[in-house]
Amino acid sequence: MTGVVRRVLVTGAAGRLGRATLELLAGRGVPATALDLHDPGDLPADRVVTGRADDQAAVREALDAVDAVVHLAAIPAPSLGTPDEVFSGNTRATFVVLEEAGQAGVRRAAVASSYSVLGLPWASRRLHPAYLPVDEALPLQVEDPYGLSKQVDEATAAAMARRHAMTIVAIRFPLLGRPDDRLPKVAARYADDPGSGAAELWSYLDTRDAARANWAALTAPITGYHAVFVAAPTTLSAHPTEDLLDRFHPGVERRSPLPGRAVPIDLAAAERMLGFTAEHVYSDEHVYSDEPSVESP
Repeated sequence: MTGVVRRVLVTGAAGRLGRATLELLAGRGVPATALDLHDPGDLPADRVVTGRADDQAAVREALDAVDAVVHLAAIPAPSLGTPDEVFSGNTRATFVVLEEAGQAGVRRAAVASSYSVLGLPWASRRLHPAYLPVDEALPLQVEDPYGLSKQVDEATAAAMARRHAMTIVAIRFPLLGRPDDRLPKVAARYADDPGSGAAELWSYLDTRDAARANWAALTAPITGYHAVFVAAPTTLSAHPTEDLLDRFHPGVERRSPLPGRAVPIDLAAAERMLGFTAEHVYSDEHVYSDEPSVESP
């Protein structure tokens, strides 16, 4: 059954998705506790705790009166630290947050995983998925510390769901952004150099939709552990998806048609389990349309 969420802890609260999640919670009248290394002073949360997500004392303080957790704190790329810092920092934080949450009686959590768990984006050479569109059963090819940390985060979330009888959703986010920050630049890069988006399958998700996915993970009528992909139903590339795949992922099995600019990610699990579909779709004219231009695969 869907429970009532009374207070949510958001880790990594000052980041792009953390802020969007806090704004969504505030708009729904749900009290939030923000945990981040520093308090910028303008977070839309009625309680802010400063500290590291891998520090047990800070996490315990932040969990006071909380009944759901959105864990976003992480080093978001392998280039932003040493391999040990990226892998060890991310995996320890996830373990500490979920273990302390379970011990505190929290039974609902959303954890930020990543499309990078597939191993394609940060690989030292161009990799190809076993089939398209990719889905949650796709074999992983991780070789970088960030993607590996997300693979371990997902395993940790599954274990904590069993250990504490929690419901946890690991959300595999693609590139996140909005029309007033990074999306236009990335779309322009893909227009000039389509191959630069091949590892990411040209996928993206508006940050506001990503916040909605976090909320759906906390409130959907599901139990146990689940990992799901989320993305906008169209790519950031102006080129037809089938043409892009012919050029940059030749010979890869295609299990369903990908008409127009359809994103080559199967989004059915998120829609089925969480009731989630993206609301903000980036158009060829670099503006948003109210409806997806193609159906999700």
